[in-house]
Amino acid sequence: MLSFDRVDFGYPQQTALVLRQFSLALPERGVVCLVGPSGCGKTTALRLLAGLESPLAGTLKGRSGLRVSMVFQEDRLLPWESVLDNAITDRQPWHRTQALSWLQALGLGDHLDARVADLSGGMRRRVAIARALAAPHDVLLLDEPFTGLDEPTWRDAAERIAAASRHRLVVMTTHLIQQAEAMDAEVIALIPVPLPAVEE
Repeated sequence: MLSFDRVDFGYPQQTALVLRQFSLALPERGVVCLVGPSGCGKTTALRLLAGLESPLAGTLKGRSGLRVSMVFQEDRLLPWESVLDNAITDRQPWHRTQALSWLQALGLGDHLDARVADLSGGMRRRVAIARALAAPHDVLLLDEPFTGLDEPTWRDAAERIAAASRHRLVVMTTHLIQQAEAMDAEVIALIPVPLPAVEE
């Protein structure tokens, strides 16, 4: 089981901690949605789960051996490459099949050879989602995954992700509680770390 045990974390360019004595036990499967105001540590928690950051204090338990896939707030695509090439992260034939399947499911089947640079923002977002879903993973991290998608499109994507992830853990962040509801997520509110008192 993945869990944060009294984790402290802060970025070098910031004087205050983003997470302080943060503890949270995550389920083995299902969707968990982290909500809260900007700066409360939602993205930081995902980056810690992804192994992109390490706690300054405390422990992140249960991550060893887990395959993690992530949709970042930014699309992080190669604009000069095709839609299909961006969705493939492993050259094995089975992975190409997975990437094709997800691109088609997300409405991009007619754009496989298009350059990402020529796509709309919403289409690029769907490529980023397809890439994360096609990659082999035990845990799926979604950081504001539906940014730039209109409501019918994000609702369709949410339904497909939830259906495909019944036996995995999904941890997502969003500012829209409707998106958490669409994913049938357990909602966990994060509270910002109080700023240090200023001596007068």
